[in-house]
Amino acid sequence: MIPAAPAVLAAAAGQAAPADVPAVLAMLVAVFVATKLLGELAQRLGQPSVLGELLAGILLGGSVFGLVDPANPVIHTLAELGVVVLLFAIGLETDLRRLVSVGKTALTVAIVGVVLPMAFGYGAARALGVAVVPALVCGAALCATSIGISARVLSDLGTLDTPEGRVVLGAAVIDDVIGLVILAVIAGIVGGEGVTALGVTRTAGIAVGFVAAAILLGSVVAPPAFKIVERVKTAGTLGIAGLVFAFVLSWLAARAGSAMIVGAFAAGLVLHRVPQRHEIERATTTLGHFFVPVFFASVGAAVELRALGDPRALLIGVALIVVGIIGKVAAGFAPWWFRWRKLLVGVAMVPRGEVGLIFAQMGLASGAIDASLFGALMLMVLVTTFVTPPALARVAKRRPGTPDELPGDGGIDDLVAGTSAPHASR
Repeated sequence: MIPAAPAVLAAAAGQAAPADVPAVLAMLVAVFVATKLLGELAQRLGQPSVLGELLAGILLGGSVFGLVDPANPVIHTLAELGVVVLLFAIGLETDLRRLVSVGKTALTVAIVGVVLPMAFGYGAARALGVAVVPALVCGAALCATSIGISARVLSDLGTLDTPEGRVVLGAAVIDDVIGLVILAVIAGIVGGEGVTALGVTRTAGIAVGFVAAAILLGSVVAPPAFKIVERVKTAGTLGIAGLVFAFVLSWLAARAGSAMIVGAFAAGLVLHRVPQRHEIERATTTLGHFFVPVFFASVGAAVELRALGDPRALLIGVALIVVGIIGKVAAGFAPWWFRWRKLLVGVAMVPRGEVGLIFAQMGLASGAIDASLFGALMLMVLVTTFVTPPALARVAKRRPGTPDELPGDGGIDDLVAGTSAPHASR
């Protein structure tokens, strides 16, 4: 029969039979319908769509309906591609030159906002009996701020183009760069390199060196290369070329001993400055609308609600929430010379969002943390992201007029925060 032809051809070629395609299609249908419906509901409630997508994953996972298996090889691969696209989108919206305008203030907020939450998270986890490596994952998951969520909330409040807004965006960018290095270091430790000064220095050196080399070489190669690509009149060529560039750098990063997302982020940093960036960004956003919800839903589906019934897991989750909020808010007050609203800066740095999820997922996939700790980290991500919009609304009164537009067309704010809510600025 014709439907059996792929299996027959695979067997004839000595290959394994293909995946259960109908089952995968059913999971994808469930993922896309649930994430879009709950993402829209989250936006109507004044929350970023990522929260709806996470909740959709929790409902679809084994804890509730059992419709999506995050361990399915196809779903896992699509989710991994979603992470690569997500970090590429973050890089595309990251202008390193903007950091100069906020200078040492953003740098101070970023460094304190990484060191304090990570130290507090590690200390709290260790105090509650968590082993060294899982405690490091817990601390690392607290370090990075969500650019997409913070930028979207500030835009809706009309405070994006203010001194506080620029400091938050600059600090969030630095947070992500430091966070990616920490992720590479933790991944190396989880992989068995051990917690040694030499191992940490080597892993960090590879990550930083790769990003630096990619920026230096890419800044020379990318502009003329994409100018040539632009001459090709076939529709979508520029977008595909940008994604190919991101995938190549992701592959090179993995081959160099770093994380794929480091390469994806570096590719975005390089292409941020090319004149064709907006078309590349539109193509990335379009592709991201397929892959990124699969990532968020698969992360949610991996949550074991039964694990959160464990009093110890809940205690760890609450402890991480408390120290995570305290560490980021305290970072807003670190630059004592800053004359504007420090509390606004600190509160805007609270949401962990997609970067915290990447840390949690890496820890679970590698076996560094168990389902109980993963549930605690998920609880931290959900709560810190949920509380930020209403908290910011109380700290910063909405300014009259239309909210400021986010830079670019599409991008990370579309993929994480969403733009279809009634209160959206577009």
